[in-house]
Amino acid sequence: KQILVLGLDGAGKTSVLHSLATNRVKRSVAPTEGFNAVCINTEESQMEFLEIGGSESLRSYWKMYLPKVLLLVYVVDSADHARLPVAKQLLHQLIQNNSTLPVVVLANKQDLQGAYCITDIHDALALSDIGDERKMFLIGTHVAEDGSEISSSMKDAKELIGQLVLETQ
Repeated sequence: KQILVLGLDGAGKTSVLHSLATNRVKRSVAPTEGFNAVCINTEESQMEFLEIGGSESLRSYWKMYLPKVLLLVYVVDSADHARLPVAKQLLHQLIQNNSTLPVVVLANKQDLQGAYCITDIHDALALSDIGDERKMFLIGTHVAEDGSEISSSMKDAKELIGQLVLETQ
């Protein structure tokens, strides 16, 4: 029941995972060097998330783990306009050989000034080109102040991921 969490370095993958796991906010500033595994239990299931760092040196590992997972969670930094084309290219490369893998794109950092809205992220990542056969979702998220409860968008993301895991088992 593994869920792969990918995205460019600095997109907020670790902070998102921590928020999903604890329902509390903890902003992570250090980039993930390698792998980060988190287990999240819900009433319905136990979900194992595997995050692989997004630096260039680690991206070569992404594809190796893809065939073994139920779901791909792809995190993008909504305010990092300059790197959205790279995020798009990597996402399209990742899923081109796997037409049925469900994808949840988290347009993270929606709270930052200058962050692209969901429709702009949808266009920037060319999500309409990905095909109709796969389950594909785009949710705007942000990780609020340290220690506070997670935002409703993060709760929605967690529920959606849990639902997809149940459907794909």
